[in-house]
Amino acid sequence: MNESMERLVEAVVGKLFIPLEASGRHVHVTKEQAMTLFGHGLTPVRPLSQPGQYLAKERVTVKGPKGEFHNVAVLGPERKEAQVEISLTDGRTLGLTPPVRPSGNVAGSPGAALIGPVGSVEISQGVIAAQRHIHMTPADAANFHVTDKQVVRLKTFTDRPVILEDVLIRVSPDFATFAHLDYDEANACGFQNGDLGRILP
Repeated sequence: MNESMERLVEAVVGKLFIPLEASGRHVHVTKEQAMTLFGHGLTPVRPLSQPGQYLAKERVTVKGPKGEFHNVAVLGPERKEAQVEISLTDGRTLGLTPPVRPSGNVAGSPGAALIGPVGSVEISQGVIAAQRHIHMTPADAANFHVTDKQVVRLKTFTDRPVILEDVLIRVSPDFATFAHLDYDEANACGFQNGDLGRILP
C-alpha cells in the first residue's frame, strides 16, 4: 500500500472508528498523600494516551477488608482527591463493592488503605469501578455527532465482539480520543492492543 493510500485508509478509519484501550487497576493521589506515601512527589515514567497524564515510577499496595493488591500503578499528575479505580472482580478480592461511577465522582464510595514504602494513608472514600467511557476531542465529538456527558452504545471490533451499553462521552480540548474499558470488560470482549470500536446509532 502506497503512502497516499495509507493516509486515506487512516482518515476513513478515524471518521468511523474509535481506538480502544484497557485500563488496569490504578490509583490517583494528592500531593500531600504522595509525600506521606513516598516522601516526595510523583516521578513520571512514561506518558499515557491522554495529554498531560503519565504513569508514575511509584507504586502502592491497596488494602481492603478481605485482601490486598501489591505493586498497584500510580498515575499522575497529583489530584485534589484520592481515587482508586478497580474492576468489579478486583472489588471481590478486596472485600469491597465499588460503585460504577465516572472518574471524580467518589462521594459515598468505599475507602481503602494505601501503603507506600515510606508511609500509609487511609482514604474514607474513593474506590470506584470507572464507568466505561470515551475521551473525545471537540472535533471528534462533532464528527461522531455526540456531546459531552451523552451516553451511547459502543460495538467492539475484537476477538469476541460485544455491544457495550451506557458508555459515557467525555469531551474536552485537553483529551485525545480513546475508549476506555476496565480489564473485566476488555477480557470479556477479547481485547487486544490496536482494536477499535464504533458508536452505534
